[in-house]
This record gives sequence, C-alpha cells and structure tokens, in this order.
Amino acid sequence: MHMADALLSPAVSGVMALASAGALAYSVVKLKSAGESNLGASVEGRAPVMGVMGAFVFAAQMINFTIPATGSSGHIGGGILLAAMLGPYASLLTIAAVLIIQCLFFADGGLLALGCNIFNMGVYACFVAYPLIFKPMVRSGLSRGRITAASVVSVVVGLQLGAFSVVLQTLLSGVTELPFGTFVLLMQPIHLAIGVIEGAITAAVLCFVFQARPDILDSYAASRGTARGEDRGALSFGKTLLALLAMAAVIGGGLSLYASSYPDGLEWSMEKAAGTAEFEREGGAYDSAAAIQEKTAFMPDYGFKSAGDEGSALGTSTAGIVGGALTLVLAFVAGLLASALKKHAGNNV
Repeated sequence: MHMADALLSPAVSGVMALASAGALAYSVVKLKSAGESNLGASVEGRAPVMGVMGAFVFAAQMINFTIPATGSSGHIGGGILLAAMLGPYASLLTIAAVLIIQCLFFADGGLLALGCNIFNMGVYACFVAYPLIFKPMVRSGLSRGRITAASVVSVVVGLQLGAFSVVLQTLLSGVTELPFGTFVLLMQPIHLAIGVIEGAITAAVLCFVFQARPDILDSYAASRGTARGEDRGALSFGKTLLALLAMAAVIGGGLSLYASSYPDGLEWSMEKAAGTAEFEREGGAYDSAAAIQEKTAFMPDYGFKSAGDEGSALGTSTAGIVGGALTLVLAFVAGLLASALKKHAGNNV
C-alpha cells in the first residue's frame, strides 16, 4: 500500500508529513521518558530487536502473496508484528525506518508520499489497532490461540483504516480519476482479504517468538497466567534474534524471487477504478521529489539499474539482503539515539 506521489497534492502530502513527523517525535519523547517494552524496561535492550525486526519486515514486504480469484496480491505491512514485539513507540520508529529505506534507495513509494505511507502503514497499526485491539485481546494471558486471534483482528482493523485513509487522501488531493465511491468499494474488500492473510503471517511469527523467547513480546509482562508462566522460553535472547535475522536473510535473499507478479491491492484498485495505475502529475514539487529519488535510489524497483524493466534474480536477491542490512542499521541507530536521549534526560533531572 505504498502510495506514489502522483496520488497526492503537495498540500495533502505536506500536512501528512507533519502529522507523521509529530507522531515520530512523540514516540521518541515517550521512549526517552519511560521504559516501554518487556526487555528490562530498557531502550538499550530494545535497539537490537528494532534492528532485527526492521530487517525482517523489510524482507517480508518484498514478498507479494496472491489473493485468490482476484488477480491481485498483497504484502504485509508489519505494523502489528512490530508493535507486538516492541510496543507502539519503538515500532513506529522501526516501520518508519523500513519505509524511509524503501523510498530513498529502492524508489518504493513516493518521496512526497512518505508522510502518508508512514501514517497509513504505521500510525494506525501502532497507535490504534495495537493498543485498542491486540493488547486487550491478550491481556488475560498469552497463548497461541489468543495471539492468533488478536493478530488477525488487529491487522485487519489497522489495514482497513489505512486503506480508507488512502481513499480520503486521494479525494482531498483532487484525484478525480479515482471516484470516492468506486475507489472505496474496491480498496476496502481487497485489503480485508490481504489483512486476513497478513494476520495469519503475523500470528505465525509471534507464536514462534512466544515459543522461543516469550519475554521479548511487549504484552508478556502485562499478561496474566501465561501458558509458560515465568519460563524464558526455548532459546536465549541472542539465539532468538539470530533466528529471526536468518529468516530475514532467507526471505529477502531467496523467497523474494517467488513474489506474486499480480498488482498489489492499491494498484489493483486503481486499475479497476481508473483503468490504469500509472498517474502523471506536473509541478515543481513532483519534479524535485522525482529528481531526489533518481539520485538516491541505487536499486530502483529492487533491482540493478542496468537490468532494465525485467530485472534479474540476482538483483532482487541483492536488494533483499542490502535493503535488510540498511534497515537493520537505521532502526538500530534509532534505538540507540532514543537510548542516548533517555540518558541525557535522566542526567538533567
């Protein structure tokens, strides 16, 4: 559901950029003022998880799965997965790191649209669906059944809110090619189907973590009477992160080659509503944003520039590994900066 710049007016993109920047700033403030997750209430302990899970979500987003009988595909957003691992504030910083790397280095999502994409894919999941749906559903005790139900319901709700926001943002931007009624009737059902599949994938990963190292999960400390009690799980903290990192490498470097070739839910809806998913907009803001991305995107569309439109398997695998590594570094650094700010705030008290 990465929006392109052509779907937005400069005014709408500017407002959404400010909204997302405010949400990110709020997250940093909350992280530095108090511990958030179950990792010893420590931002330092959270930073490695931010890095590894950022790489995991980057890799997972490269795999578009086919939505049966539609001619469409979808990929995970990752907001609920990150929030369940990290809590809402660290997860928003992490999903922002994923989207920034995708936008700047792989030209996935427009630069003007970055604020919209962070809000639609991050804020709704981390600040609405996770605290209001996921956490209450597992509050009475973590179990595989509760994790699965909470994952599916919260992912669906977050994705529905994000999809509806895309429709509103195009409406407010004056994109007349996408009539509101038609567009919303296409966007909501297809993203409902995508949400169910993403919810199942999210549940599978969280159940693995629950089995391997349940205390990493954000809701572990708050839940009562978990199935494992005070058991720390089958694997050490480090081995669990290494397992997740290995999964990210396999997904980004190998399984990404088998991604569905069908258009994603947003592109499919655009094609159904307007007959095309390729819109053109003229103006200085669009030209400047495109020029910046042309300079920064060293692997546009997750491939080598020299490979042309068809791309290559080597390019896709390389993009998966390199992009995951870049996201790991950026998300890890964000965690360390939050830690530094927290220490600075503590010293000034």
